[in-house]
Amino acid sequence: MPRRTIDQPDLFANCSTEFKQRLYDEACQLMSDNRRQLFDRLATLRTRHVAVVLEDIYQAHNASAVLRSCDCFGVQDVHVVENRNAFNPADDVAVGSSKWVDYYRHNSIAEAYAALRARGYRIVATLPHENDTMITQFDISQPTALVFGTELTGLTQEAIAGADAYVKIPMYGFTESFNISVCAALSLFSLTERMRADSNIDWQLSDDEQLALKLHWAMQTIRDGEQVITHLMNNLQAK
Repeated sequence: MPRRTIDQPDLFANCSTEFKQRLYDEACQLMSDNRRQLFDRLATLRTRHVAVVLEDIYQAHNASAVLRSCDCFGVQDVHVVENRNAFNPADDVAVGSSKWVDYYRHNSIAEAYAALRARGYRIVATLPHENDTMITQFDISQPTALVFGTELTGLTQEAIAGADAYVKIPMYGFTESFNISVCAALSLFSLTERMRADSNIDWQLSDDEQLALKLHWAMQTIRDGEQVITHLMNNLQAK
């Protein structure tokens, strides 16, 4: 989906759930039944209980691979900090996943952390330190934002100092760290599998959130989708 800032209003923010449903039904007339069934099924599997924060990732290959992992594991939100490096996913690696996840731009790690904490997230830095909690043992009951650093130097000291907790992935070889895209995939697999298996965690999107998400997906599918959806909205509001 198009990159945006965290405070940018959503196109459907002021629409009621009933209106979103009517709008989605109209939009589905412009898509195949198979595509609607796919959207309906996958929206129930999306989560914002886990989010990803990327600090100054500069390699397009890695940025794209992380987006692809987020999509594959049903993680909807990616927060991108662009202090020095612009976030430019490569489509051939992302395989279209940038159309299905939301990613938000932040000018600094402090801005990203403040926005996430305002939404109830615990900030968790991924580090290879000796005393950090293993990802397989980390408590996933609270909404969690996993923070990953640059390919060469890792997280900045500001990102580390501002985190609420720290996790690491077990390693048994000579190499001291995983590639960032591998680290993100392993971390998301561990956390989301345990999250989905825990009946005490309310990890799914609300019905209203699912409808808004499916409308955004529809905009990615329909030709000139944003203009078409806006036109449908105006028609419905005029009735």
